[in-house]
Amino acid sequence: MAPAPGYQQGTEGTLSTASNGLHVIVFANEKGGTGKSTTAVHVAIALAAKGARVAAFDLDHRQRTLGRYLDNRAETARRQGSSLPMPIHATHDGESMDFFTDTLERLSEHADYLVIDTPGRDDPFARMAVTNADTLVTPMNDSFVDFDLIGQVHPETFKVTRPSFYSELIWETRKHRARADGSTIDWVVLRNRLQHIEARNMRRVSEAIEQLSKRVGFRVIPGLSERVIYRELFPKGLTMLDSREFGAMGLSHVAARQELREMMAGLALPDPVVPSAAA
Repeated sequence: MAPAPGYQQGTEGTLSTASNGLHVIVFANEKGGTGKSTTAVHVAIALAAKGARVAAFDLDHRQRTLGRYLDNRAETARRQGSSLPMPIHATHDGESMDFFTDTLERLSEHADYLVIDTPGRDDPFARMAVTNADTLVTPMNDSFVDFDLIGQVHPETFKVTRPSFYSELIWETRKHRARADGSTIDWVVLRNRLQHIEARNMRRVSEAIEQLSKRVGFRVIPGLSERVIYRELFPKGLTMLDSREFGAMGLSHVAARQELREMMAGLALPDPVVPSAAA
């Protein structure tokens, strides 16, 4: 993915993660409606619930879903006098490079993980975020409408004919990162909002994703199903991990928590780097 205008590798907009062990997780998809922000929040809270130091940066200053979700969570904790796992977070103004770089530095200074949620459109700051990613997560719904973001298929055979422009950009970004500092970007395509209908279409989409993954080098893992509970949690800023706030949980809640655990296992994020004790 080409750097934004005025961006130079190793200067502004670039995180130095080698020294402090920071792991940057970027959620990026140039198409909206894939559950990207909901998934980003759940990942951030799941990491914080394990005791990690987590920061979150919302680059979508228009929708501001991740930022408002975490604001709602902080308000719920204040109102109820409860202690909830809580990342520090900020929202970008969408314009200022100084604000972007200063906020990146502030959020990452004492964090084990930095979760960045990007807009559902092409955006220069999102491009810089992807360049900094250690784990890049692209959520998509199980449909060829969403698949078109990453690849094209033959209309009759449904075989992959070519990667999309977006896939080619990510491919170039990964090469650029490897040349710059020798590190790799683990690209994960997350199959979100899975439905339990249209089995034939789901099978065709699955086969196309597997074909393309071998071609451009991403991993495929299951994400979060389409459940009403995820939309209901937003006003209070809660997640499926906040079991004490639910009381008795129904079977659908238990299944949703299991989905979240499986998704976190699939992401295969590294454990935080524990500083060695002083001699």
